[in-house]
Parts: sequence; C-alpha cells; structure tokens
Amino acid sequence: MSKQIKPTQYILESVESGKQFEDQGWTLDAPNECTLIRAIYPKKQIEVKDDSYGVFRFADWLPVQKMLDGSSAPVTYKSEGLAKCLGLSNLYITFSGYWPEKGANFRTCSFKETEAYSVGGRLNLDGETVLVVASAGNTARAFARVCSDNNIPLLLCVPEDNIDALWFDEPIKDNVRLIVTKSGSDYFDAIHLSNIACQLDGFIPEGGAKNVARRDGMATTTLSAVTHIGQIPDYYFQAVGSGTGAIAAWEANKRLIEDGRFGKNFMKLMVSQNVPFLPIHDAWKANSRPLLPLDDDVARKQVEEIDAKVLSNRKPPYSVTGGLFDAMTEAGGDVLVATNEEAKEAARVFEEVEGNDIHPAAAVATATLINAVKEGLVQKDDCIMLNITGGGEQRFKHEKEIVYLKPSHVFDIDPSVQSVKTVLDKLF
Repeated sequence: MSKQIKPTQYILESVESGKQFEDQGWTLDAPNECTLIRAIYPKKQIEVKDDSYGVFRFADWLPVQKMLDGSSAPVTYKSEGLAKCLGLSNLYITFSGYWPEKGANFRTCSFKETEAYSVGGRLNLDGETVLVVASAGNTARAFARVCSDNNIPLLLCVPEDNIDALWFDEPIKDNVRLIVTKSGSDYFDAIHLSNIACQLDGFIPEGGAKNVARRDGMATTTLSAVTHIGQIPDYYFQAVGSGTGAIAAWEANKRLIEDGRFGKNFMKLMVSQNVPFLPIHDAWKANSRPLLPLDDDVARKQVEEIDAKVLSNRKPPYSVTGGLFDAMTEAGGDVLVATNEEAKEAARVFEEVEGNDIHPAAAVATATLINAVKEGLVQKDDCIMLNITGGGEQRFKHEKEIVYLKPSHVFDIDPSVQSVKTVLDKLF
C-alpha cells in the first residue's frame, strides 16, 4: 500500500506587493499584478521524511494536496573524484537522475521529475480537464511519465526536432498526448502552440515558472543539499534555460535562512548558458532587467548550434518581479558560459572521476565550475553545490528496453486556433 501525506497548508503571496491570498486551486498569478507569486508555509522549520517518500520527503515545503506514486528525491553526496581533480575540499554534488547505488532512481533521468510530481500533487482536477505542458524535451518526458503513471490527462507541446527526448522504459498511456511544431521550430514555437490549446475549453496551462508547485518541486535539489551538508553552501552552480531552477534555489535559500538552523547566507547563483545561445548572460552582463532584443531567426539558428537543447528558452522569467534578475541581484553570483567542446570535456571528466554519465546541460554547469576554479572565482575551501540536473541516461538506456512516444499531430509554426481545436477534439 502506497504512503500518504496530509495536504500541505500554505497561502500564496505576491512577490511585488506582499499581498497574501488563498490558492483557488490553480492560481498562477497575483490579482491585478505582473509578478511571480510564492507559496508561504506556516511550518518554518522543515522536517524531512524518510527516503521512502521520494520527493515528497520535502512535503512540508511543497504546495501539494496528495502524494503521487513513483517519485525519487535528489541525492546529495560529497564529491571525491571531481573535488580532487579540481583541488576543492568542500564540493557537494546534488544528483537528479539514474544512479541506483546513490539512491537516485529518476526514471526519466532528469530533475524535471521533481517538478512533475509536485505539480501533479498540487492538481485537484475532475479527470476531465487536460493539463498542457510546453517543453524542449526533458520536462515533457518527466510530465509524460508522471501523468501516465498517475492517470492525469496531459497534452504535451514539443518542437518536432526534440522528440527524440521522449524515450521511456514503459509505454505511455493514452491519457497523455503529444503534438509538435514542425522541424525547424524551437521551444518558443512549442510555447505558442500550447498557448493556443489553453484558449480552448477543458485545457489549463501548467504555468511554467508561474506555478509555485513547479518552482518548489525544483527547490528540492537545494533542500537535499542543505539538509545533507548541514549548512547553506557559498556557491550554487547550475545551467539554465529559463532560470526557474535558480529562482527556486533562491526561494528555498530564503526559507532555509528563516528556518535558522543552516546559516544566514545566500548561495551565490553561478548559472550558466551554452554558447552561442546566451540571452540571460547577455542581459545580466549589460546590467539590464529587460532581455536584450534577439531576432527570431538568429535565435533559432543559435539553438540549432547548442548541444544542450533544454537550455533554449527565448522568453525566460528573467525580468518579471521575483524572477531571475531579482534572484541574482539579491543572492549575488554571475552568468557563466561554456562551449559545446568545453561541456563535452566536462562530461567526460565527470564520468571518469565520479562514475556516471551526465546530460549536456549538467555538463555545461560542470564546465563552468571547472573554469571558475581555473579563474579563481571560487576558492579551495568554499562550500560549493553543483546541481547535476540530469544523468545516468546512457546507463539507463543500456539496462532497459526503450520505447518512444510518437506525436499525434505535426503543426505549422503558427497554426490557427481552429486547426488546433479540430485536432484536440479528436484526441481528447
């Protein structure tokens, strides 16, 4: 019999005004404000449950009504191999992926599972309403697995060029459907398609960075690290596409300061992007809250060139109140970059000295840590958290029989509302 948890008590708060209000069930915005909202938990000191609860071991700080089956929590351990290689005495790796020996059993090999379980746990629907998720790959795989296993109706919108990311160890049930934007499109085009779907009756947006459950699900990486280490680290390294994971880390950091047992410092957010696609990097370096103008065709070409396709968000929640600009301004840190070649070398080194393969995005983060050590940005005894957001995929595919989710329909880059409605009427 599966374990259960009580619904978590929380209220929502506008980051901009501080006004507090009740969650109406799927509240994504503050009334009459353009800002992110946050979940405020009455329990100020987190009590972590045992490993058998999976990601819901952190349920005190997850805005969830129920516990879904099948989750795994991020695992933090003190690095020996990479730490020795880099001459670091306090390097901790938080790993979300497939590494059974470490206790990490993410069936989609990505930390996006933490989001999917938390969002699914917040959801309290009638079984008729369809959740809509746009993704460049890993998020779609995670939501497909979690929603299939827990019978949650789901519509995925993904660029056709990214559907090789939709691999699974068991077939996905028919309550999950995939539609795609044609080859040559990117994540932004998939978001546009999902927005059209959400105009139709019976479809609701998952919400992305605006969904408190998504951010607090991602924040479990930081909760894993801090509760394992016993203190808030000095530095946090992670590759970013939207930056939502870094926002989540900052928000968790604020809760942990309030907890009072782990220190009063902010982790410096050392976030990274894959050359040449650098919208967050370019805005941060220009000290600009607004993102800098970027031509759509130029952006698509840059996205084609990067190996870490999941880092290809053209409209990240950077400028919005409570977004990445505010997180980095308060916490400190920098936006670093890595080339495809540097990331490949970092992945090779990680596998050699730590013993597992890692995703391209995690390799970008690892590459920037290697460079930061060389450049003296971090010191030998600094407490560093390296967020490995995906790994073990090569091993997982070697050990399992893999199947792929096929698209139900391929759309043009800018489809009409009627064409989308006609397709979805047949699918659901």
